[in-house]
Amino acid sequence: MENIKEILKKLLEKECSIEEAEKLLKANLIEEVGDLAKLDVFRKTRTGVPEVILAQNKERKIIIDIIERFLKINKFAIISRYIEKQREFIVETFGNEDKYDIEINELGKIIIIKEKSFDFPKRGGIVGIITAGSSDILVAEEAKTTAIAMGCEVLTSYDVGIAGVHRIFAPLSEMIKRNVHVIIVCAGMEGTLPGVVAALVDIPVIGVPISSGYGLGEKGKGALTTMLQSCSPGLLVVNIDNGFGAGASAALIANKIVK
Repeated sequence: MENIKEILKKLLEKECSIEEAEKLLKANLIEEVGDLAKLDVFRKTRTGVPEVILAQNKERKIIIDIIERFLKINKFAIISRYIEKQREFIVETFGNEDKYDIEINELGKIIIIKEKSFDFPKRGGIVGIITAGSSDILVAEEAKTTAIAMGCEVLTSYDVGIAGVHRIFAPLSEMIKRNVHVIIVCAGMEGTLPGVVAALVDIPVIGVPISSGYGLGEKGKGALTTMLQSCSPGLLVVNIDNGFGAGASAALIANKIVK
């Protein structure tokens, strides 16, 4: 299937009509993998956010077929939330091919496969990521990988929660000196840290509630409630454990600022 640039080139060179080009572009919006999945392979072109393959609950054949289609169209594929068995067969399938590089983020449970000649273009946005505790790092790393894939530079500081609130000031000061455009703050338990950070800076802060915690506010519910109820202006909140959504939103904001 032809990509968007090839279709537009044909139109410019008068090898097809406007109507034909329109039909080809519409056909390219969705790419089918058998009868199992319909892939939005041009989401990145349309929205600036790449489609990520969620590995959770997917069988081997489905994952491999989807990855192959993404590599054919976009020259890269991002796979998130894999389990060990899935990581093994993904590496087994694509790791022996000389044309691909495989980057595995074990902390974030996210894999990037891309052609050796391909690299994500730099857009100029700078994103800071902070976690309250070490239990939040998996989601933070998912956000980090997403923002990098969208062309951002990412600065991180982990395990600086309010139980030792003095720890936040040095890394936060460094991020401000580096002119970050957005800060993502991941926190579980009662989820106070994003509101504290938002009260100290003049840039957007994205709070990510983490599904740690127990008792009445278990599984991130307490953290989500705290962040939504925060009186700190400039704090935006995504859903529990939504590292991908936080990373994508932060990158869109950061890249727009420097555009």
